[in-house]
Amino acid sequence: MKKLIRMTACVAASIALGAGIVCAQAKIDVDGIAKYVYPGNTPDSPKSFTYLPDGESYLLLGKDGKTIERYETASGKLIETVLDVTHTRENSVKSVESFILSPDGSKILLYTAKTPVYRRSFKADWHVFEIKRNILRPLSKQFPLQQSPLFSPDGRMVAFVVDNNIYIKKIDYDSEVAVTKDGVIDKIINGIPDWTYEEEFSTDCSMAWAPDNSTLCYLRYDEEQVPKFTFSLYEGYCEPTKEYALYPGLFSYKYPVAGQPNSVVSIHSYDVETRKIKDIDLGGDKSIEYIPRIAYGGNTSERLMAVTLNRAQNRMEVFAVNPKSTVSKSVLVEESKAWLNPMAYEGIHWGAESFVIMSERSGWNHLYEYSYNGQQLRQMTSGDFDVTGYYGSDQQGNTYFQSTAQLLDGQGIKGAISRVIQKIDKSGKKIMPVTPVHGWASATFSPAMNYYVVNYSSESTPPRHTMYTTKEKEVRVLTDNAEYAARYASLPRKEFFTLTDGMPLNGYILKPADFNPAKKYPVIMWQYSGPGSQEVTDRWRMDWDYYAAAERGFVVICMDGRGTGGRGTAFRDVVYRNLGHYETIDQLAAARYAASLPFVDSSRIGIAGWSYGGYETLMAVSDPASPFKAAVAIAPVTSWRYYDTVYAERFMLTPGENEAGYESSAPVNRAGNIECSLLLMHGTADDNVHLSNTMEFVSRLQETGRYCDMFLFPNMNHSINGCDARALVYGRMLDYFSRNM
Repeated sequence: MKKLIRMTACVAASIALGAGIVCAQAKIDVDGIAKYVYPGNTPDSPKSFTYLPDGESYLLLGKDGKTIERYETASGKLIETVLDVTHTRENSVKSVESFILSPDGSKILLYTAKTPVYRRSFKADWHVFEIKRNILRPLSKQFPLQQSPLFSPDGRMVAFVVDNNIYIKKIDYDSEVAVTKDGVIDKIINGIPDWTYEEEFSTDCSMAWAPDNSTLCYLRYDEEQVPKFTFSLYEGYCEPTKEYALYPGLFSYKYPVAGQPNSVVSIHSYDVETRKIKDIDLGGDKSIEYIPRIAYGGNTSERLMAVTLNRAQNRMEVFAVNPKSTVSKSVLVEESKAWLNPMAYEGIHWGAESFVIMSERSGWNHLYEYSYNGQQLRQMTSGDFDVTGYYGSDQQGNTYFQSTAQLLDGQGIKGAISRVIQKIDKSGKKIMPVTPVHGWASATFSPAMNYYVVNYSSESTPPRHTMYTTKEKEVRVLTDNAEYAARYASLPRKEFFTLTDGMPLNGYILKPADFNPAKKYPVIMWQYSGPGSQEVTDRWRMDWDYYAAAERGFVVICMDGRGTGGRGTAFRDVVYRNLGHYETIDQLAAARYAASLPFVDSSRIGIAGWSYGGYETLMAVSDPASPFKAAVAIAPVTSWRYYDTVYAERFMLTPGENEAGYESSAPVNRAGNIECSLLLMHGTADDNVHLSNTMEFVSRLQETGRYCDMFLFPNMNHSINGCDARALVYGRMLDYFSRNM
């Protein structure tokens, strides 16, 4: 990177004119790029079906939000209008934003006035609708907004949270009871997760009803000792907040960075009849730091399953607890030499007589079935491939799961770029694919496991959603995106390759629409590189890179280095305690590969990424061997010391346990090595990767007599969405590469 003495175009113009500062800046082609990026690039997909218990019909929200309609699953024909907001008894709403069906199919929870809290959580004005009686009533008469409502199994009660306390609505009596009273903002949370649990354990509800409706179990989070993080809010241009027009506001919340105290989490049970709360002790094991999941196992109300982790997240212990006696028993311990794959504790399937977990104990992620006493009943899958999703078993005893395609077609490492749905027959011996082994398939099943919808796409084929019965009969095509596909039919296509410079690595290359092998093209390398992630996949992913190739003349190259997913633990876990090291070696190898191509101008190679990809961008360009002419880092982590405990410590342990690793993995400590042009972009209201990451990095650049370019998005979060913001992000990125390479 050039030193501070370099004049910007604006400053140079002001000197030449002897007047005020003049900036000649080309306007970003927002309209053009918006066709390629979210939300303009979104293909059609069917609405999410809310199945009735038998799976033979489902509910959908009407297009205008004024009706909820029931359709026949097999034919898709409208059966009846279940709710019409203009004809409800007792109360009414103008429209419905979304809804939840009770387990017995008799009632609906619907909401309006949605107000986001964090990534998954929100508050809303919830109502209960009794289908047969056509009665609509507010979920709460005391509170205008509620959070995370949860039906009891019989549909006669709803637990919900307001201001960190749990309440139960008894629908039959149209009454509500306070379960907890100790909830205090920034101190005690009952029934819903704190920020860290929601973000890193993918949950927005911490309650579980007993199958017989007698008991509500919940997690209590004591976050009083967790440090608070605060950032400014502005009026902004996208959905402006007028109250901050002259004086910025502040947003504060509890956010533990690596090494700092987490919430102290405990389990409690509430007896609906006696209204008494009992504390549940898991045996006094002081190594337990996290309880990412609680759920009832089987059909008994005397077995609450509690899934726990130590702070290092390399040891999971599962307990069976009697919520009434509070007696607990350890039934499973799972350990790893590095970190446990989150699917091990987030993807447990609690069946009627047994439970299924995913484990990487063999070096690959596979399915194992256990009894509730902790006895392993069988290993359901095996081989050199990863199971990436578990769907359950149908009425014929067939089991369905999603996996990489490595064993199915002999592709070797390239099998990781595909996902296939497979079926194990009742005997457990025969495994067969039910979707193509090339491309990317995922599925959603009805609760009764009698129907499922496959979402299949490939790099050249937009998503096609098809419904099947579990008797292997195609029912109907829900969407084929034929019209959508026609819009992009003339675009160049990704070409997959395997880089063999050292460890074999999967990649793709996207060439300009009018590609001429005799010409020399500039290259943008895009990557994410985070542990367990994948960017190189044989699936439809229309995005900015097609615009860059088709309309801006760039070659785009992407490669998944070591640490990424789909290739077993040996390939992934090499980055443990040393983030950024092997990822950088592999991205530099990808840059050398790009430079060796006859149609690439080796003097014009840039690199970019978002979030972890922004982090790795800074690691790559701060390496002494960096060949990059320009770089763009979007919302980058610049030191793992600045990031949250669960994610940072999962891979790095605490700073006290791995001081050298934190030092060597921090771009802020390498800022003095950067010699290329650099653009940083960040949302000022990013509650995930805080803007302070970018500010601290800029400070280190200044310390070494360097500078970078910046583009900030007022009030935008980590996703930088809304008001064509995504188009601005990528438009600014491409403009920057055009000007600096």
